Parts: sequence; C-alpha cells; structure tokens
Amino acid sequence: MHGFLVIDKPAGITSHDVVAKVRRVLSQKKVGHTGTLDPFATGVLPVALGDATKVISHLDESVKEYRAIMRLGITTDTQDCTGKVLEQKDFEKITETQVLEAFANFTGIISQLPPMFSAVKQGGVPLYKLARLGEEVERTPRQICIHTLSMNHYQLPFITFTVCCSRGTYVRTLAKDLGDTLGCGAHLVELRRLKSGLFTEDLSIPLQLLEKHFLEGHLSEVLISPLRALAHLPTITLTDVGAKNVGFGRSPSEGDYVTLTVAEIKQGQTVSLVHEGNLLAIASICQPCLSDHEKTIRLLRVFS
Repeated sequence: MHGFLVIDKPAGITSHDVVAKVRRVLSQKKVGHTGTLDPFATGVLPVALGDATKVISHLDESVKEYRAIMRLGITTDTQDCTGKVLEQKDFEKITETQVLEAFANFTGIISQLPPMFSAVKQGGVPLYKLARLGEEVERTPRQICIHTLSMNHYQLPFITFTVCCSRGTYVRTLAKDLGDTLGCGAHLVELRRLKSGLFTEDLSIPLQLLEKHFLEGHLSEVLISPLRALAHLPTITLTDVGAKNVGFGRSPSEGDYVTLTVAEIKQGQTVSLVHEGNLLAIASICQPCLSDHEKTIRLLRVFS
C-alpha cells in the first residue's frame, strides 16, 4: 500500500506509537509520520505508507491550524498540562478585551523562543533531554508567522482559541507568551491539530477505527496518493519512452515529454514526473542547456 493516511491521533500516546500501530495493523514495513504531535495533543497526524515515505521531505506543510484551550493563572515547566506547576497568579481581573488585544499583538511575523521541553537540538542533544536533567540552556529565538489567531470561547480561567500558523510554531509557547503578556501566566490544557498542509481533519480516520476500516476494505477510500500529496508541485507528463528511461534511473531528454511548459517552470524548481496518472519521480530543473527551450532535469527520487 502506497500513500498517506490522515490519522486522528488520540491523547495519551506518542506519534511513534501511532506509526507502530499502523505498521502492525496493516502489516506494512515502510511507515512514517510527518509533523510530530505531543502525547497530550490530538488530531491530524499524516502517516506515510510504502513509497509515500520517500516524498515526506517534499510535502508542503508550511501552514498548520490548531484549536487549543489555555488556562490562565498557572505556568508549568512544559508549558502544558503535563508539566510541573512553577507559579500561580491571579487571573480574575483579566477581561475579554485584554485577551483580544493580546491576540492582536501576536499576529503576523513574531519571534518565539523554543521551549526546553522540545526536540530542538543544541550541541546535538535534544533540549527535552537536558530539561529532564533539570538543565536550562540559552536558546536562539526563531521567526514564525501567526497567520490568524481568534478566540472561540472566553470563560475564565479558560480561553479557547484557533490559530493558523507557520511550520515550527509551538502553540504551548504561544499560550505561555500570551499569559506573560496578560500578566497572569498561562499553559495549554488541550491541543488539537485541524490541518497540516493539505491534510485536514475531514480526511482523517480515528486511530481506533483503523483496523475496522482495513478489514472491511475501506482504506483505499481515504488513502491519499503520493501524487495528490504533491499537488503543489508542477507536473511534467512523460511519453512511454520517457517513462521507461526514468524507470531505469535515466533523466528524461528531449522528446521524452508530452508536456513541458518551459515558461512556467523555473530553474531550481522541484517537479513531479508523471506517466498515465502515476507518479514516477520527483526531479529538479537544472541549468538550461543547448537552447532556451530545453532544460536539464535531475532525478531526485524514482518510484517503483
């Protein structure tokens, strides 16, 4: 089986646990996930099967969307509900208007300091390993983008919000920073991913129903093909001869293309090579050669 399943991850297990269950239920050797979710988080976890594992690095998951609940008045060392309480402050005077003003200040390009309890590496060591030893080290702030940040529900001490953000954003750090801005502190109590690139909640299947879908033969209905997952890439259709050449690992040459709109494809751009609706390879457009109307294509990944 080759393609992507969007698993609705339950709380209380790791993303690796999800991969292990998918591998076991489907008896599939090649399985991988994209975009790790914390154990307490739920929602969209794209899982790649077979040849789809080869396209993970070429996916466009630059935009993610989450629904979260933060609790005002308490900060924790992990910035979420799994951590140790560090401080408690009064939150009762925080108004809805103040929260909305804080949200407005955290929209757009902002700087965010990666939390100690994260997989970010420093000196080759994940920060969470240092944090578990009680160590805290200096980290370099990162530029992230909060596309939209809206409040869904206001009922102190809990604030429910939806955030659409760039890849690499820590929503629990966002909640912590919002709490600091409000002067009372905060941490996340719930986090659900609604979208990761083209992988959305409405395409997902609950992990607990995976085996049922598999035994009933319904997985093909929700399986996203590698070609569909790469819909953001320009597509070049190959002739029968071109497809044969690519199958042997040879870069296509003049005459191997059914369609190649040079004006729409730029040097250095990554493209999908397709034959009869099937993804044959991922390639890169190199320096033009021979004439302005011919470009050299370098194969990056070839699929069986």
